[in-house]
Amino acid sequence: MKISVQVIVDPENGDPIITKSIAAFRREDLSSDTLGLTIKESKLLLKNVQSEFVIKQVDQYIGKHKTCNQCYKKRKIKSHTEIVYRTLFGKLKLPNPRFYMCSCNKNNKQKSYSLLSVLLPERISPELQYLQTKWSSLVSYGVTSNIIEDVLPVHANISSIFYTTHKIAKQLDAEIGEEKHCFIDGCENEWNQLPNPDLPLTVGIDGGYINAREGSNRKAGWFEAIVGKSLHETHTSKRFGFVCKYDDKPKSRLNTMLKRQGLQMNQNIVFLSDGGDTVRTLQQNMSPHSEHLLDWFHITMRITVMKQMVKGLANNSEDKLHNQLKSIKWNIWHGNVSKALDKIDSFSEDFYEEKIDKNSKRFKLRKYANEFYTYIESNRCYITNYAERYRYGEIISTSFVEATVNEVISKRMVKKQQMRWTQEGAHRMIQVRIATLNNELRDEFCRWYPNMDNINNNQVLENVA
Repeated sequence: MKISVQVIVDPENGDPIITKSIAAFRREDLSSDTLGLTIKESKLLLKNVQSEFVIKQVDQYIGKHKTCNQCYKKRKIKSHTEIVYRTLFGKLKLPNPRFYMCSCNKNNKQKSYSLLSVLLPERISPELQYLQTKWSSLVSYGVTSNIIEDVLPVHANISSIFYTTHKIAKQLDAEIGEEKHCFIDGCENEWNQLPNPDLPLTVGIDGGYINAREGSNRKAGWFEAIVGKSLHETHTSKRFGFVCKYDDKPKSRLNTMLKRQGLQMNQNIVFLSDGGDTVRTLQQNMSPHSEHLLDWFHITMRITVMKQMVKGLANNSEDKLHNQLKSIKWNIWHGNVSKALDKIDSFSEDFYEEKIDKNSKRFKLRKYANEFYTYIESNRCYITNYAERYRYGEIISTSFVEATVNEVISKRMVKKQQMRWTQEGAHRMIQVRIATLNNELRDEFCRWYPNMDNINNNQVLENVA
């Protein structure tokens, strides 16, 4: 049995309908491996359909522009050239005639121009850019190249995928507004006139570390990236991120995410963080109804470390020390910061000795306890009654942000990915990965290229069986 596939082109301008055969398939016996199209045959079919489709579109466009739109005289052709245009279904060479400018347009000093060079400046289709960016944000550039070549009739060069991804990341960055110290707009009277606010937003912010590379130095240590996530009961969660000391618009980036979550100036918002200076400065002056809390996870993690250090001491006071730590934790849990600080100070004094070996476990524990005292003291105004919040079902921990750090940074750039990143490269990758995870990448492409999802929206497609 032989099956032929034809393309029928109807110009819809009175010209005759064109019918052309683009593929033929032969089948003899029926089996599981001969049923339907193979990958190779489907690639061939898509490539041939795309080629015919594009050539007819280009011929029609060139035909419409052979005459001047003002005086309707036929334009003179200076030369015949071609441009290479990459699509989802193959790389095509398109005719690109160069026309002389019409003499009726005396104000234009340009003597000639190429039609397609002006119309198609990027030489790559938006759909192919979208897939390259999306897949490279989820897996490595090499794997992205393999996936594209496995399912599409196109050669995917790794350097081309890298270039496309970075170009889209720069476009996404350009959408972020100018950096400001304060994003609180209006006055209290204006806020009261706003519609009733939505449910409160909860924003968690934390940091992660990425293997660094500086030029030819492949062992340049680490650099920090900040990642955050906004939770809302009725809206989908949103993420944001950037590389510290590289990004010059961190507060604006956070504000953009909050605006996409529908933040109003009369809406409550809760910020949870580890108390570091970087994240504390980031979340200041974002909303007049914001509440800033120290994350319970980072508090209890430090207490857990001290419990493990107590177990390593060779003395008979282990139970007493554990009870002290338990009391410290209980007081912080209930928001009794002053009492907790007194107990931490008392706990630290139990290890005081005039002559103590700095390499001993007792010295290290005392040093860690002093650091914990400083940590609680410097963040005391951000410590709340965690027990009460927990009873009311409110979030007290940034554990959901720890998962976001793993999702945004670790899976793509740390763990099994044996790569070292420049700060610029990591920042670009974070932007496209977040756009993909937030399901915003396709929307951005449709905004840049409005016809991506509008084709055939108002047409009835006939099912020809």
